[in-house]
Amino acid sequence: MPFNFLVDLEQLSGVLLAVVAIVAATLTALWIALIIWTYRDMKSRSRDPFAQIMAALVVAILNIPGLLVYLILRPQETLAEQYERALEEEALLQEIEGKSVCPGCGSPIKQDWRLCPYCHTKLKKPCEACSELLELSWTVCPYCEAPQIDAARRANPRRSGREQAPHPHEQAVSSLE
Repeated sequence: MPFNFLVDLEQLSGVLLAVVAIVAATLTALWIALIIWTYRDMKSRSRDPFAQIMAALVVAILNIPGLLVYLILRPQETLAEQYERALEEEALLQEIEGKSVCPGCGSPIKQDWRLCPYCHTKLKKPCEACSELLELSWTVCPYCEAPQIDAARRANPRRSGREQAPHPHEQAVSSLE
């Protein structure tokens, strides 16, 4: 009987050794994975190589408590999020500044241009009465209050043999005269 007991003890120690080896390998793999994750995460949040290495070292030395320290102290935004926020802020500033761009090609234009010099899109039209530059959709000049007759109505005042009805603003202006 003592011989069987020794064989069982050897088998048990072999199984126990295998279990300990598997657990140790798993914990070592987890520890290495935490170090790599910390390094990559810090690399996405900072361009400073010293900070990247220090974060990985803190996790390598302190393990789980080091990861908790890193999670508390790490920068809130990634570099990509910082870049997106900067682009949004720049777009808002451009809207506030009112930089004009051509609706045809998107090139920068000046407020007093009638035509885009890049794609030749018509940008503004002169007032028929005072020659101030007007937006293309305006039907009345805000400077002299003169109604604006578009080129199509000026070229063909009659449509299908009958006269075109005047614009409501034109009726109001003509009734004042």
